[in-house]
Amino acid sequence: MEISRLGLTPIVIFNLVVWLFFTLAYFYQIVYIVRVIAKGDVMLPKAKKKHTYAFVIAAHNEEPVIGNLVRSILGQEYDGRIDCYVVADACTDSTAEEARKAGAITWERNDLVRKGKSWVLDFAFDRILNETGDKYEAFFVMDADNIIAPNYVDIMNDAFDAGYLVCTSYRNSKNFDSSWISSAYALWFLREAKFLNNARMMLGTSCAISGSGWMVSSAIIRGMHGWNFHTLTEDIQFTTFCNTHGIQIGYAPAEFFDEQPLTFKASWTQRMRWTKGFYQVFFSYNKNFLHGVFVDHSFASYDMLMTVAPGMILTLLSFFINAAYLIIGTLSHGFIATQAELTMCVGSLVMTFASMYLVFFVLGVLTTVSERKHIHTNKKWRIVSNCFTFPIFMMSYIPITVAALFKKVEWVPTKHDIVVNFDEVMGEGSK
Repeated sequence: MEISRLGLTPIVIFNLVVWLFFTLAYFYQIVYIVRVIAKGDVMLPKAKKKHTYAFVIAAHNEEPVIGNLVRSILGQEYDGRIDCYVVADACTDSTAEEARKAGAITWERNDLVRKGKSWVLDFAFDRILNETGDKYEAFFVMDADNIIAPNYVDIMNDAFDAGYLVCTSYRNSKNFDSSWISSAYALWFLREAKFLNNARMMLGTSCAISGSGWMVSSAIIRGMHGWNFHTLTEDIQFTTFCNTHGIQIGYAPAEFFDEQPLTFKASWTQRMRWTKGFYQVFFSYNKNFLHGVFVDHSFASYDMLMTVAPGMILTLLSFFINAAYLIIGTLSHGFIATQAELTMCVGSLVMTFASMYLVFFVLGVLTTVSERKHIHTNKKWRIVSNCFTFPIFMMSYIPITVAALFKKVEWVPTKHDIVVNFDEVMGEGSK
């Protein structure tokens, strides 16, 4: 029987292949969700030793927020050794003064050529190791706008004591209700912690570092002779380094709070940098990923490949092919495409975006219900409305993905001015 008699014309086959690829490629994340629903949160054995740690913070003009972070670090319930280092990087405000006032060991750096977080980390790690030797067993990397829960180090210490040389944590947001943009960010990071890293940890595969709120053994930093990750997304680059060198990244349910952008413009700029950074990692390490998948049979390599691969590009390609086929087929008056095929193209175009919206809506609702106790807000209505606007936020990655292919992107500092401490976040949310 001819394929055409089955209705399998080229455009039908193309749409089936795209649908099948996405279904098979990302099915494992459904397994993650089922696992978390069935088992809950990862449980770590209680540490037998109190290890020594240093927090490292890169700060550029962070005068309003740096003090609250330092105080949340030095006020930990942990009874082991904790020190806090702040590098005030090319600051023109009183960041250094506020950090010292809060109790941090503070250094000022004014390298206007090699500026940005990755270069600050290289500077800080090198100086700390040179000046303190083996004083610290591991480092925590935080951003200046963060604050951490009082038991943060205690929980992370359990993971380090269990043998994880690199570990990430539970990323929450301190300004969920500031705007629909900040709410969308918050929901995505809650989902990332709960249904990705938490699931990875329970299933014994490697997790992924995202931004701040992570720990690395000083032995790894010493072995690398500093910090050599200088793409636009040094966190993903370091995650890839760990992946390709057999270092399993752990996850601990230690909670910290991050400040999210308020406007779509600020979000666009930040996510443009992230997307460009993902491209840098993907094109630099794709051979390593493929070797890990097909030679080492590493599921962690596959998971990371799916994380950095530009899936939105395939979605956009599908849209353009169906749109082009629809336009050309309509103009041909039945010569190139039948009416049934044209109808199918229209349906495919509608379903491409409808299915994306539905998937993100379900993920949003699932995360909201699961993590409701972690969402702190005065505006209760935004919890509901966020489920409907979250998919729109995520679908805006489509034009960002395309623009990042052609646009030159540089690191741009994000302004932080949500000044709250841990008790204020837990008690009322932030305005």
